[in-house]
Amino acid sequence: MAVSNTPRAKTERLMNLTMCLLSTRRALPKARIRTMVEAYQGVESDEAFDRMFERDKDELRGLGIPLVTEQIGGAFEDEPGYRIDQRDYALPDLSFAPDELAVIGLASRVWTHAAMAPSAATAWRKVASLEPGDGATEDPFVGIEPTLGGSEPSFPALQEATVAARTVTFDYTRSGAAEPQTRRVDPWALTSWHGRWYLTGYDLDREGQRIYRLSRISSAVRTGGEITHQRPEDLDPQGAVARFAQGDRPTTVAAVRVRTGAGHALRRRARASTDAGEGWDRLEVEHSSTHALADELAGYGGDVVAESPEELVTAVRSRLEGVLASLGGAR
Repeated sequence: MAVSNTPRAKTERLMNLTMCLLSTRRALPKARIRTMVEAYQGVESDEAFDRMFERDKDELRGLGIPLVTEQIGGAFEDEPGYRIDQRDYALPDLSFAPDELAVIGLASRVWTHAAMAPSAATAWRKVASLEPGDGATEDPFVGIEPTLGGSEPSFPALQEATVAARTVTFDYTRSGAAEPQTRRVDPWALTSWHGRWYLTGYDLDREGQRIYRLSRISSAVRTGGEITHQRPEDLDPQGAVARFAQGDRPTTVAAVRVRTGAGHALRRRARASTDAGEGWDRLEVEHSSTHALADELAGYGGDVVAESPEELVTAVRSRLEGVLASLGGAR
């Protein structure tokens, strides 16, 4: 019987080994561990098991898990045994100062995408419950609205496939290309860069590392089997995407009027800003997606007005009219 050593199988084996060593008060010999951990039962030879077990011990210690080696004695003579002391393994009680809680609360609001927002909100509720009545608030940051969207339709499927280490297939239109082409990819990382999301992975047909901008994926993402090319240990997704994006810069410029004291995210990336009078500034903002920018501008409500190009003005107006309609036409 062959033993799988895929990332998922390895993770499951390490988790089962950890639970096995946590569940005992006395150190266990290797022979006993071999019978208790299911993945070890399929190893054909003692030599192969010894090599796997030694690697797994090193992995656990590298993860900071306090695996202890002790002499068992008795019938086992000088054979070593292994266990994990629960007192050393358990985390201490957590405690946060009010300003630390405020920062954590702010971070929990970063995700706006439906696939991630519930998890972020749940995590914040758990952290806030640790300090009942002791300043679990975001008040120091009132008025600051951080966002990390992932609004592209392909984002949820790619995020799940990347975490699960499963191959993906999708249609992709390269810059300057007329028609999309099918890509089969082992996904390694999703990276946000200047408001856009990129996938870094191994292209199975082109046999090499590639980067894909999610807004250019034009089909549903199909998920396949487990990846065959593991993420390189020295992979730097942020650096790779930054280099890739040098040739992927936006070419469209929008004119946007912003109320003084508002639209800070727009101001940071504007290539020019002038005084428009009466408490307004006019910004020149580069963008590559009219729809994405329209979503962003509409989110500012009456503090931001799109002036050009006309397709952006129309897109923002359409979004605001949709909000008004959903409220029953109330003004």
